[in-house]
Amino acid sequence: MLFNSVEFLLFLPVIFALYWFVFKKLIHQNILILCASYFFYGWWDWRFLFLIIFSTLVDYSIGLLLQKEKVIRKRKILLWTSILVNLGLLGYLKYYNFFIDNFINAFASLGVEISESTLNIILPVGISFYTFQTLSYTIDVYRKKIIPTNNFIAFATFVTFFPQLVAGPIERATHLLPQFYKKRIFDYRNAVMGMRLILWGFFQKIVIADGCAPYVNDIFENYMNYSSATLIFGSVLFSFQIYGDFAGYSNIAIGVSRLFGFDLMRNFKYPYFSRDIAEFWRRWHISLSTWFRDYLYIPIGGSKGGKYSQIRNVFVIFIVSGFWHGANWTFIVWGALNALYFLPLLLLNKNRTHVDDFDSKTLFPTVKVFVQMCTTFILITFAWIFFRSDNITVAIDFIKHIFVNSNYLKISSAYTYNHNIRPLAVYLVFFILLEWFSRDREEFVNTFFERNTYFRYAMYVIITLVIILNIQNEASGFIYFQF
Repeated sequence: MLFNSVEFLLFLPVIFALYWFVFKKLIHQNILILCASYFFYGWWDWRFLFLIIFSTLVDYSIGLLLQKEKVIRKRKILLWTSILVNLGLLGYLKYYNFFIDNFINAFASLGVEISESTLNIILPVGISFYTFQTLSYTIDVYRKKIIPTNNFIAFATFVTFFPQLVAGPIERATHLLPQFYKKRIFDYRNAVMGMRLILWGFFQKIVIADGCAPYVNDIFENYMNYSSATLIFGSVLFSFQIYGDFAGYSNIAIGVSRLFGFDLMRNFKYPYFSRDIAEFWRRWHISLSTWFRDYLYIPIGGSKGGKYSQIRNVFVIFIVSGFWHGANWTFIVWGALNALYFLPLLLLNKNRTHVDDFDSKTLFPTVKVFVQMCTTFILITFAWIFFRSDNITVAIDFIKHIFVNSNYLKISSAYTYNHNIRPLAVYLVFFILLEWFSRDREEFVNTFFERNTYFRYAMYVIITLVIILNIQNEASGFIYFQF
């Protein structure tokens, strides 16, 4: 069920009304959320429910066993059972065909023909997200950072919580699970703040991301026919498409959660204003970046040890992050590129230079900061070309045409003739300016609307109308659903 679908717009108010006005006891509210989450997830394919229920049972049981077991060796066996079961399912469903194809191609390059068929596997929606969420619970129980729960309903609801089930934020049990134990009381102000986040999330998704999508699709599908400027334009638009798409989902998820009295972690923090790559990854998809930091990067050594170990760990974390996104060499190259971007900062010990928030006292950035932000954005946009392309060959050919095709200053007339980009340009400028002037605020949407009554309601109406005017006939999926 998509957030931007009619079905969800009917589903949400029904669950909201039942939650606050019918099922007022905590246990009943949790059961309602659990059933609603299974319904929400099963809307795509009810067969996927067996996988998520299986993962839930495995990690719930292992958590209880870890609490009772004192022998270190046996505790490690339990932990690795959880890791292998969860990653085994993820690997089989998501990466089986990738490894088989590459295995066959490797031998074919040596002149050895191997007859092996791939499987027609439908990837369960959001499996990468809920797998990491359940794994974090088992690992934290093993590390004794959290006491395992014997409340199966609370744990199952934590795993399947529908607002963030299929595309995050990837929550930690230490943060979200305790919220299912506490009585929730309706808070009008919190609900209003949630609705504002939902409204802004729809603007990001429908107006920015879906607005960019047709132009991006056209340029990437027909890049051989367009000028260099057009290809650069398409790459920049994809940067905004993927940001609006994913940040929009995260804001809707956080906003919906607030309607039910839950708090989710922030997932984006104005990433395109970052002054270097290290800062970008502290501001982009924060829940995944911190997950890899805490459960992979630090355990393999992190920034400790010699430079060789540090470089190895950086490449491991970025390449695994790329592979997490999908079974395609494009994602691996995308991850490796980001590792290469990160290396100079690591070698010069400047990867922690920009850990502060943006300076909000100046209206415009200094020349130095502006150059840093533009350089970072260019590097990120270049890497996104691999992320967006169907395969490595297409990505390299796309980049080659940027340098081979003529005219770096003018977008192809064949393109502008068929596309009116002015409305989208206005929306993008509004979007960028609003984020820039709110860059020092935790939730600029709520700060932005904390003005006088007339301004607030005028903006509600304007943004809502813009969203309605840009709604497509058929709801478009979210890019990160495929991961």
